[in-house]
Amino acid sequence: MTYLSSMGSGVGVTGGPKTQPYITTVEWHMLDKRRFYPLSMMSSFTVRCFLYPLTLIRTRLQVQHQNALYKGTFDAYRQITKTEGYRGLYRGFWISAFQVVSGVAYVSMYEGVRHMLDSRGITDSKVKALVGGSCASVVGQTVIVPFDVISQHLMVLGLAPKAGTGDMMANPLAINTEGRTKFQITSDIMRTIYLRDGLRGFYRGYVAALCNYVPSSASWWTFYSVYTELGVAAVPAYTPHTAVQCCAAVMSGCTTSLLTNPLDLIRTRVQVQRRTIPDTVRVLWETEGVNIFKKGLTARMTSSSIYSLAVIFGYETVKKMSVLPQYQGCVAW
Repeated sequence: MTYLSSMGSGVGVTGGPKTQPYITTVEWHMLDKRRFYPLSMMSSFTVRCFLYPLTLIRTRLQVQHQNALYKGTFDAYRQITKTEGYRGLYRGFWISAFQVVSGVAYVSMYEGVRHMLDSRGITDSKVKALVGGSCASVVGQTVIVPFDVISQHLMVLGLAPKAGTGDMMANPLAINTEGRTKFQITSDIMRTIYLRDGLRGFYRGYVAALCNYVPSSASWWTFYSVYTELGVAAVPAYTPHTAVQCCAAVMSGCTTSLLTNPLDLIRTRVQVQRRTIPDTVRVLWETEGVNIFKKGLTARMTSSSIYSLAVIFGYETVKKMSVLPQYQGCVAW
């Protein structure tokens, strides 16, 4: 477990001749799981409700050919709300909302791996963050990819006619949307995927997702640990620790987005356009060139920064609210 004493960093509770140390990292064994899991799922769902439009915009920017339909993030927002209404920003949301389940698996694996490493004498927070983030991503993606595949088809469905040139490969499954309800369209997508590819179709892009999210998750938690340590050392003693963690999360989100944006672009194209990874890379390089490093980057950085801030604020707050009684007076807020 990680502690900061008031003597070392100016954080603590004065209650006599000695100063009680604060717990700055709530470890897995300190949590009341009966409170932690429901509060964590509620927090995750709330964040998804607010930030889903940014995910949808990013996906559409990544799928389109060059600037066939949208010129950028704000232009995409303007056009979507104008042609589809604000409900268009939540296309495919309820399928994506099932990803909350994968969040439980992700958090459990991340915290469990950190606890296992700590019990084996590995106390370096950056190493625990790197290994824990990697393992958690593998488990999370195994649960999430089928929902991700369906959700992405819903996000971009029906845009091909609006693109005019056909550059926007928005309906590769040839789903009929005229006069159909969302449930019927979703059922058609699932049925078509299964008929074409079997169960493997729901894991299309799984390897690409692992290639993207494992490095992203590992680097995010590592940078988060680094920035948190730097922040604690730099800010005044009276600064709330949660504020330091939120700032570290935003910086980590920006850094990770810059480093892994091409991987995220490849993953999205593989899952939506149904090509292999080598074909996707070849086509992207031929059509986009060096733009693969910045395509959808503004939307991704914006989404990642806000998402990181919201998730860490909720996650760290939920952890602090869920500690066992013997630790409640020692947690740094």
